[in-house]
Parts: sequence; C-alpha cells; structure tokens
Amino acid sequence: MIGLGPLGPDGVRRVRGWATRAAATARATHLTAAYRADGTEVVRNPHLTAEWARHAVRSPALLSAVRRVLGPAIAVENTFLVIKWPGRSFEVPWHQDGINDRIVLDPRRSVAAWLALTDADETTGCLRVFPGSQRRGYLAYDAEPDAGAMRGRALGIVGVDPSGARPLPSQAGDGCLMDVRLVHSSASNTGADVRIGLNIRFVAPGGCTVRDGSDPSLYPVSGTGWQLHPSTRSINERSAPP
Repeated sequence: MIGLGPLGPDGVRRVRGWATRAAATARATHLTAAYRADGTEVVRNPHLTAEWARHAVRSPALLSAVRRVLGPAIAVENTFLVIKWPGRSFEVPWHQDGINDRIVLDPRRSVAAWLALTDADETTGCLRVFPGSQRRGYLAYDAEPDAGAMRGRALGIVGVDPSGARPLPSQAGDGCLMDVRLVHSSASNTGADVRIGLNIRFVAPGGCTVRDGSDPSLYPVSGTGWQLHPSTRSINERSAPP
C-alpha cells in the first residue's frame, strides 16, 4: 500500500516516558547481567515469557500513543529484545517492519514501536530512519541468513542510499512509533556501553495477514472482542490489568 499513513509526513513519532528513566535503566542492568555470559543479542517475543516485557507493552503512555493511531482495540503481533554489545559487529540492515517472509501488516491497522531501555545515540547504534519513506509502500527486499546464529534471518531492502537517513537518538524510558513501511536500520555499537531496545509490532483487528493462511498469534492489550490464540490465552488471563 502506498500513501501518507497514520503517523503523518515523516512516518515516525516520538513517545516520551513509556517508563521512567530510572526504571528503564534498572531493567537494562538486569538484562545485561542475565545475557552477558552467552552474549545474547536477540530475544524473540519476551512479552510471552517475561513479566517486565508484558508490562512494557501495556505501558499507559505507550498505549495512549498507539490508541491515537489505531483506535481502542490493540494487540501485539510480535516483540524483539535487541541487545547491542559494545565493540561487537551487529548492524541491523535497512528494512520495513510490516513485511517479511511470514507476515504482511496493513499500514492502516498497524504500527511499530521501539522502546529504549538504555540511552541510544549514533555511537551506540541508535535508530536511523528515512522520513517519508513510507509513501513508497512496501519495497523489494532480500532475505539472507545472518552470520549470527541468534539473529536468524536479516531482511535487507535492495539498493538503499543511506545519505538521506536521519539518526533518532533516544534516552532510556523514551521511544518512538513508526509507520510499518518506514525504512530504517541501526549500526553496530562502537561505544563503551551496552545498547538495549524493545521492538513491538502492534495491530488493530484485521491488521495482520499470515502468508500461509493461518491465524496470527496475537496478544491483546487493549479493547474487547479479540479471539485469543490458545498459546497466549493463559498469559493474558494472568497478566490482564485489574
């Protein structure tokens, strides 16, 4: 789909205070200690297994921002915890969050979020975005096995000229929303400190299509009328707010 999209001309919008700076930094300290020994770089769908991530995707400030874009009924389609260790080569290639070999998201009914658990700047590998790139719709991409076994498959958009990209530094506890067609990436961490961020794909009803025709496994966080997938039903019942 081609067009402006729900986040306006740039296709990206800041989110302030999804957590306090102190709370985000404290969580990052725990995660750093937990994953340092084996050098874990990507944790898939932590919202299904970790209480802190379930709270993060339900953050009042975050949900308020997402509701303004998608309406009252919201579910999480996917999350990734990304840890960039200092001095280690780990560049996320130019990509769009709404399309891969498994799913296609409707940009009118979906939005991507990125939450900073640590400060992120150009040295530590903050997000780099192409403002307005969502207007071109979904682009052709290559899917190649990544050299890091924990990283899975890297989706790289063909023929990106990085000269027009804009860095998007963030403080711990802040983040951003992105149009799912927005072209973005992040460089390796050449700084002295670890860089940790949580990526989230939010969808409204009808926002996700699975290529093989199966039902998406969604984790509802707002609104009513969702049909819960069996794998997430018990988690939602346990973690639903009072």
